[in-house]
Amino acid sequence: MPKIDVFFSTISPYSYIALPRLEALTRERGLDLTWKPLDIMALFARTGGTPVGQRHPSRQAYRLADIARQARLAGLPVNPQPKHFPTNPAPSSYAIIAAQAAGGGDMFALVRAILAACWAEEKDIADEAVIRAALEGAGFDPALADSGLLSGAETYARNLEEAVAAGVFGAPSFVTEDGAVFWGQDRLDDLALHLDDLK
Repeated sequence: MPKIDVFFSTISPYSYIALPRLEALTRERGLDLTWKPLDIMALFARTGGTPVGQRHPSRQAYRLADIARQARLAGLPVNPQPKHFPTNPAPSSYAIIAAQAAGGGDMFALVRAILAACWAEEKDIADEAVIRAALEGAGFDPALADSGLLSGAETYARNLEEAVAAGVFGAPSFVTEDGAVFWGQDRLDDLALHLDDLK
């Protein structure tokens, strides 16, 4: 069973757009995913990235158009300029980390609910009620929104360090057991080809 580290941000539109293809690939290949939410702003600062609001206007305009196009290709509803963006991604990230450690629920459903809340439903994913609803809807104890805060914070920071060490500089990025990095929702077919080569 191929193991894949999924480095992503809960405020990343492309992490949201990647989910349908990632889920299909996971089913097809029996992938063993480890979800590693991280602080995307800190990752940019460490690896030479530029926050969205500091990019040239032409880059910002292209990003909005591209989010809409890519979401359409993925069959997902999206608002490229959601009401609650940017927001604090840490609380939702801690909940995902706690849920993964606890087990017993559907991780894809949880990640999808949180990302869709931001990018399709105009909800603030820093809001505890939104996080609790996502946990419960995915079959997890909603109390994980509170109980996983300390360990979640530690893992969240560690995920950033692991990402930088692995050569990750954007979200989503997929890192295979042999250290290959695939950045972007549009590189999942490349990931699949690489997994074929590893057989």
